[in-house]
Amino acid sequence: PVSLSLDDWCRVKLTILNHNMSSDYINANYMPGYGNSRQYIAAQGPLPPTVNDFWRMIWEQRVKGVVMVTNCTEGGRTKCEQYWPLDYTPCLYGHLLVTVRSEKRETNWTLREFVVKSERPVKHFHFTAWPDHGVPEGTEALIQFRGLVRQHIVSQENSGPTVVHCSAGVGRTGTIIALDVMLQQLEREKAVGIAAFVHKMRLSRPLMVQTESQYIFLHQCIMDSLEPKEKMIQEALYENSDLIYVNATALKEFQAVSPKGCS
Repeated sequence: PVSLSLDDWCRVKLTILNHNMSSDYINANYMPGYGNSRQYIAAQGPLPPTVNDFWRMIWEQRVKGVVMVTNCTEGGRTKCEQYWPLDYTPCLYGHLLVTVRSEKRETNWTLREFVVKSERPVKHFHFTAWPDHGVPEGTEALIQFRGLVRQHIVSQENSGPTVVHCSAGVGRTGTIIALDVMLQQLEREKAVGIAAFVHKMRLSRPLMVQTESQYIFLHQCIMDSLEPKEKMIQEALYENSDLIYVNATALKEFQAVSPKGCS
């Protein structure tokens, strides 16, 4: 009998090729989302021998969005193989032809659109301002980036999971997944359970949200995402108080000029 490993229930399995039983393996796990047990796939960043498998996973899992939270090279070390074409010339990965349809570079991220097998578009969200084992300088850029990803996920409800990867696929990957889920929970429930969700992720893939600084940064992102709402409430109160003041002044002026006995 074949014994299943503890994580076999949540690992992503590829189709078996040429009767090679080990060809179904890729370093990737299904991850829970908000109200969805398989909202994401947390994956290791592709290595030279695994690039073809990575694209095979994207095709087989009907993935329409890939979130990359690492740079290919950091600190002089290769963290992830560039797994897309260098230019707009289509490139073959295994049996899958991938074309770059567009690329838009911003200060903190790059957005790309790929086409797989000339028929399936895949959005590529590449956050470029996150150092390995560290955290970004501020929270605003990542919160905005997460908003772009969430908007795409909502627009692709009938597609497969969203692939998220960094280098090892645990630290930065876990942090951005947790941020997306926690902001959804905050919006719907007006509360968050960060520790409980990190624990839930780690049941599927160890070390999700790998460092203390990433865990603290996740909390800071949640806190900072509340500031615009608080500012709006304060501004509304100020506006209302001004309106009350104006109305009260007008009433006094009206009373001052009204004939006696007029009500």
